[in-house]
Order: sequence, then C-alpha cells, then structure tokens
Amino acid sequence: MKNQIQYTDTINDSTLWSNLKEGDEKAFSLLFKKYYGNLVQYGNLFSPCTEKVQDCVQDVFTDIWVYRQSLNDSVVVKAYLLSCVRKRIARLQERDHIFRQTTSMDSIKFLFEFSIEHQLILDEATTTKVSRLNKLLNDLPTRQKEALYLRYHQGLSVEQISEMLHINYQSANNLLHRTLLNLRKEWKDTILPTLSLFLFFSSFF
Repeated sequence: MKNQIQYTDTINDSTLWSNLKEGDEKAFSLLFKKYYGNLVQYGNLFSPCTEKVQDCVQDVFTDIWVYRQSLNDSVVVKAYLLSCVRKRIARLQERDHIFRQTTSMDSIKFLFEFSIEHQLILDEATTTKVSRLNKLLNDLPTRQKEALYLRYHQGLSVEQISEMLHINYQSANNLLHRTLLNLRKEWKDTILPTLSLFLFFSSFF
C-alpha cells in the first residue's frame, strides 16, 4: 500500500484508483466524497426514490472496495461509476417489479429535464427561443435525452457513452448526430447559436 502519498485536491482519478486497488482507504474515501453526490443525482434520473438510489450508490462503492483487487487497472473512473450505478438501479427495479422485468434500461424513462434559467437571459426574443429549445429537448426519446445528458452535462466521450448504453461507438456517434440533426431540422437556422447558449448554461447545473 502507498502509505506515504500526500493527497491534495488536484490529485487525479487514475492515481486514486490505483491506490484504492492497493487497499488505500484514503483514496477510496476521496473518490467516494468526490462522486457520491453526482452519482445520486444521476440515479434519481431513473428513480424518484432517493433512499433507494443512495443505497445503490453505496452498494456500488462497497463492491468496489470488496472486489478492488479484481478491478481493471485502466478505467475512466467517472464513466465507470456512472455505468455501475445505472446497472445497479436496473437490477433493483427488476427485483422490486417497479418496472417490467428487464435486464436493460432501454425502456425505462429518463427523468432529466433540460432547462436554462430564463432570468439569466435579458432578451425577450431569446427567452422565447430558449423556451422552445427546452421543449424540443425534453420531448426527445429517452435514449437521445440520456446521450445528450451524458455528453454535455457529465462530459463523457462518445466511446464512454457507447459503453454505458451498450451500443458500439458508431451507433453512439450516430445517436448524438441524429439527435442534433433533428433539433436543427426543427429549429431550422436558429438552432446552432441557441444550442451553444444552452450548452454554456448547462455547465452550471
């Protein structure tokens, strides 16, 4: 175990993951504190029962600690944790019969609502456009909404999204491209600048 390491706020996830695998409780604790809130927030997008989501997140971290020696050496920690929580909630919902029995989450509604704070936009015409954009985004099919969320709110790569959604890279890329293309079609020429505005404000949520 690496007992002598000095932990700081700038230490990267790869180092924490490596030390966790060697049994470093401090590294485990730091990863837990760093991602717990974000993972609970993500889990609540599939289930409104916060207590059960919290249990799922805690179970994910418990498994990571218990089976740490068998974990892959090279993972993108954030993407890995999000994927684990997603799978755990799917199994929970199957077991509790909250939704129809399934081993995937393709048919489960993604509850996230895209939104831009109107009070931050002073121009009335832009506010109207943003309201329409919010509606277009929130009317998207579940998988398209989740793909956008993972790409722009969680900052995952296309490859990481493909792994989470259990589709190949090209399918994930096509999914994102088709989603943006459909939005552009609905909004015609005004979609690009307004979408950029949306992506800017989304970083605050």
